[in-house]
Amino acid sequence: MGGKIILCPNPHRDIGLELAKRTMAMLTGDGINAVMSPVFAEGREAEGTTPFEESADGAAMIIAFGGDGTLLQVARMIRGREIPLLGVNLGSKGFMASLEPEDIGLVRRAAAGDFRKSRRMMLDVALSKNGEVIRTDCALNEAVIKSDISCIGLSVASDGVGISDFSGDGVIVATPTGSTAYSLSAGGPIVEPEAENIVVTPICAHGMGARPFVLSPGRTVTVALNRLWGRRALLAVDGSEAVDLEDQNVISIKRSKNCVVIAEMGVKSFYDTAREKLAETM
Repeated sequence: MGGKIILCPNPHRDIGLELAKRTMAMLTGDGINAVMSPVFAEGREAEGTTPFEESADGAAMIIAFGGDGTLLQVARMIRGREIPLLGVNLGSKGFMASLEPEDIGLVRRAAAGDFRKSRRMMLDVALSKNGEVIRTDCALNEAVIKSDISCIGLSVASDGVGISDFSGDGVIVATPTGSTAYSLSAGGPIVEPEAENIVVTPICAHGMGARPFVLSPGRTVTVALNRLWGRRALLAVDGSEAVDLEDQNVISIKRSKNCVVIAEMGVKSFYDTAREKLAETM
C-alpha cells in the first residue's frame, strides 16, 4: 500500500505517546513513510509531531491510538475522504477498534494493505430555528437531544409522519455504529455496524408508548422541542461540545453522503466484541 501512514495517538490514553512511538519506529524501520499527528492539543507540542491538517493530504491510512472517543474525533476530521481508519484500543469499550496493544505487530499487515474495509454510514444533523438552518454537523455515532437536569417535551417524526410525542430526558438518533454506544445504554437495539439503518432511542421516557425504532436509511428524522418548561436542553453530536437549544427548535437528521472506512484486521468479529463487552457489564 503506497502513501504515508498517519499515527494519531490520544495522549490521555497513550501516555508519553509510547505505543505510537514504538509503532512509528517499527514502520519506519520497514521503510514506510509514517507521520505522528496527535489529534488532541495536549500532544501536538511533542517532539517529532506534525499538525494533522498538514499531514492528512495523501494519507493511505490513519492509525488511531485510544478509545472509541478518539476514533470518533479522527473520523469527524477525515469525513468525506474515505481514508481507512485503523483503531488500536486503549479505552474501556473499543467497539470500533480492530486491535489491542498486544496485536500491534499486525500494523505491518495493515500497512501492506492486508485488511478489510468496513464502510460505516454517517448522519447529517441540521439545527433549525423558525425554519432557518442555523447549525450543521455530521455524526458517525449519534446525535443526542436531551435535558441537562429533568424531562422535556419532544415530538419525533420520520419523513413528517409522527413516531412518538413524549416527555422524557431526551432522545438519541444513532447509526448502526452508534447503536452500541449511548443508545445501547438507553435500551436501544444492537445493530450490525455495516447495516444501513437509523436508530431512534428515547431516553427515560415518561410513559410506555415511547419505544426504540429502527428506520430505513432513506428516512429523515425530525425532533421538535415543544415543551422545555424553562429547562435547559442540549444537542451533542458524537460527544462534541453541546449546543444549547430553545423552544420550537427543530433538529433534522438524515443519512449523509459521507461515510467512514474502518480498517478491520479480522482478530475478532463484531459479535465476539459485543459478547465480551456486554459480559463485562453484567
